[in-house]
Order: sequence, then C-alpha cells, then structure tokens
Amino acid sequence: MNNLVYIALGSNIGAREEYLLFGLKELNEEAGLTINRVSSIYETEPVGYLDQQDFLNMVIEVSTSYSPEQLLQVTQEIESKAKKNTPVRWGPRTLDLDILLYNQENIKMDDLMIPHPRMSERSFVIIPLKEINPQLILPHEQVTVSEIYRRLTDKEGVRVWKMNNGVGEYGLFEN
Repeated sequence: MNNLVYIALGSNIGAREEYLLFGLKELNEEAGLTINRVSSIYETEPVGYLDQQDFLNMVIEVSTSYSPEQLLQVTQEIESKAKKNTPVRWGPRTLDLDILLYNQENIKMDDLMIPHPRMSERSFVIIPLKEINPQLILPHEQVTVSEIYRRLTDKEGVRVWKMNNGVGEYGLFEN
C-alpha cells in the first residue's frame, strides 16, 4: 500500500448519503486499498449543468497497491454497481468517484487525467480536500490546497451537510 491517493465522491440522485456510504463501503472492502481519512459531507450547488438537485460531496485519502489504471477500473465498477447513468455531461448521478491525485504524479492517458482536470477551480473538491490535508501540495500547481482555497471565489455554494466528528467515520467501518 505504497501509493497515496485522493478520491472525490459525489451524489445527487435519490438517497444521496446512502450512495456515498455505499461507495465508501465498497472501497473499504477492496483488498488493495485502505481508507486513511474521510472528510465531512458537503452539500453543493450543481456546476455546469444547473437543472438538477444539489450534490452531496466528500473527499477521502486512501493508501493503495493498485496502479492508476487498476484503481480507475475499481472506481468504475463501484459506480456501475450504484447504477450510475449520466446522459448529460456534469448531469445527475447516483454515485461519482473521481481520482483526484495519485501520489505527486502527473498522469495523462486516454481515459484518466491526474491531477483531475479543473479540480483547483472546484470548491466542492478543494474544501473537503483542505479539511483532510490543508498542506497537501498539488503537483500541477506546486501550491498547497490551503493556497488554492484562498483563491476560490465560489465558496458559498458549498456548505457542511454532515460534519465528520472523527468517531467511527460516520460508523462506516466495523472493527
């Protein structure tokens, strides 16, 4: 488990929190992955395609032995289990799992770009990422998440929906 990865989770269809918890539990059951930190859940106004419900968003930090390609396959399988269907770009979805960062690498493949494109412009990514690691340096900008947070102009569209109090990470994981 030598790779440090950040993943964003989002949902705005149906039982939004249940879909986020489903994504977390599925990731937690992966043999090659350990969830280290979990942000609070934030409710956010839609970006891009506006004619849809507000999203619930969060970010997690994981350690993994998976390659970026293997991790992408895992996240896509979990989305498929959640019956993700997005006929409209940036449209409604049951569960969206985006790999934000993979170590400090810049990766560009046909179906995967890391760091995730536009993540530095998205309050719904930067705010939960800042919560779990404010001093994290983004490799494509060489500045901390806290610096990027200070530059954001649309923070008011992101509000805490459920605070992570650190006790059992919402009761997700039985020990």
